[in-house]
Amino acid sequence: MNAQMKRIAVFTSGGDAPGMNAAIRAVVRTATYHGIEVYGIMRGYSGMIKGEFVRLDSASVSNTVQKGGTILKSARSQKFMTKEGRQQAFDQLVNNGIEGLVAIGGNGTFTGAMIFEQEFGIPTVGAPGTIDNDLYGTDYTIGYDTAVNTALDCIDKIRDTADSHDRCFFVEVMGRDSGYIAIPCAIGGGAEIVMIPETQMSVDVVIDTLQAGWKRSKTSFIVIVAEGEDEGNATNTAARVKEAIPQLDTRVTVIGHIQRGGSPTAADRLLGSQIGIAAVEGLMNGMRNVMAGIVDKKLVYTPFIDTINKKKLINQSFMRMVEILSV
Repeated sequence: MNAQMKRIAVFTSGGDAPGMNAAIRAVVRTATYHGIEVYGIMRGYSGMIKGEFVRLDSASVSNTVQKGGTILKSARSQKFMTKEGRQQAFDQLVNNGIEGLVAIGGNGTFTGAMIFEQEFGIPTVGAPGTIDNDLYGTDYTIGYDTAVNTALDCIDKIRDTADSHDRCFFVEVMGRDSGYIAIPCAIGGGAEIVMIPETQMSVDVVIDTLQAGWKRSKTSFIVIVAEGEDEGNATNTAARVKEAIPQLDTRVTVIGHIQRGGSPTAADRLLGSQIGIAAVEGLMNGMRNVMAGIVDKKLVYTPFIDTINKKKLINQSFMRMVEILSV
């Protein structure tokens, strides 16, 4: 390992995700283990520009592994998207003696880090922190497992009232560009239909499926809709279905940002810890512009350019599972 690096910084950016604190804790303690000073940057790129740096040590991250959100806060920065803003951020890093960065976030975070390194040469290793699980180069992202379990807990409760009142519930889960949350929620929650951006299922297919179920004397239904579904959100879809099947008692539930909060599951605590260690040791080994991830249970480093531009494909066999299990 390259023992020349003496001081690094860690920050979180974009949407918060359960397990980010586990990753921050791992970064701090790994750096401390290797004799490297570590600073936290508050509020992502915005705090980098403003010089919001805090010295972190092992005690700073005690009692954080079980906490949701991010102790370093998060914010989106329009200013960092400008050359002037990035220059200010670089000046702050130089003034604080920062030699490398660990960026915890998603596509937008890594895009900013890649441009920043190209312009100013500050090496960055990314940690995939997003509930959407849509980043190429890792099987799972930090926060995904918790978000799915949170949504599934809500769907279980909705199923009870749907069955009690013979209703059809359209449940909207997060996933602006990805159905990774929607699919396991549909399978685990016993849904009849799942609508995700990747498949572009038409509302006509939803109507046909529900009508077929109705003819089989099925009286309650769950339809899972990813928020980024091209045919429209859950409210619009439910309205079109109600128009086509007026006898169906429909309701809409948008689970929303509850999926981002709460204590991380054991899986997210473990993943955040693994990735945090890998990020620091990647910097020590001279890596830059890469994201640390786990693929087939093995640690891999994927270039930011691939993480940003390559599409992480949905396993189509899962869609078939939903169809088979809804009969």
